Amino acid sequence: MGKLKLGPLEDDKPVKISVELPGALHRDLLAYAEILGRENGQAVEPAKLVAPMIARFMATDRGFTKMRHGPRSRSQPAGSAPPRGE
Repeated sequence: MGKLKLGPLEDDKPVKISVELPGALHRDLLAYAEILGRENGQAVEPAKLVAPMIARFMATDRGFTKMRHGPRSRSQPAGSAPPRGE
């Protein structure tokens, strides 16, 4: 069997949001939860998958990572602020 991108879920303080999913995506989410539960030997609530899936997506989106950290020149070391108008 193939390896899923999500592993065991971390327990973190949640922030509640409400979303509407297309029926096909909800069915896929249910199937994913079932498969992950079989792999880990524990039942997985499908709603608990949404946050780690979004986090995984954002962590692997290079465009988002670049834009989030802002443009840096090659000569400017990471973490240093750009010079102020002199």
